[in-house]
Amino acid sequence: MAPRREARGATLTMPQANRWWWAYLIFALALVAAWPPDADKSLAVKFVNWVVDPGGELPVLPDPLALGLGDDPAAVAAHDEQVQRYDALYVKGGWTRKRLELKVATDPFNPATVRQVLTALGVLEVFLFWRFGRARV
Repeated sequence: MAPRREARGATLTMPQANRWWWAYLIFALALVAAWPPDADKSLAVKFVNWVVDPGGELPVLPDPLALGLGDDPAAVAAHDEQVQRYDALYVKGGWTRKRLELKVATDPFNPATVRQVLTALGVLEVFLFWRFGRARV
């Protein structure tokens, strides 16, 4: 059904079914963004990781020094420098600490469980569209 134009002005009204389409589209895009792949992060989590550090300037807390590298002074100094940079920013607290945590955030739940919940929500969305989203003639 096409939008109607009022006789006195340029006011457009959107039919109720058209509003439902937009709601379903937004919900479907949210499902896609939240869907976790097998061995990686979901699009939503990747987006959060990028938003808090778009330039890649924040340091990441390094893994413990590997066995055998403790004898290499250059490797120990590089590792300690990275840890000190991270700790200096972490001690600042507030938004900087939250950014450091969000930069390395992962999906909070088991991917298999998230897929099951998102599938159930998708089925519910289809049912709601079938039930309420059809245009009434």
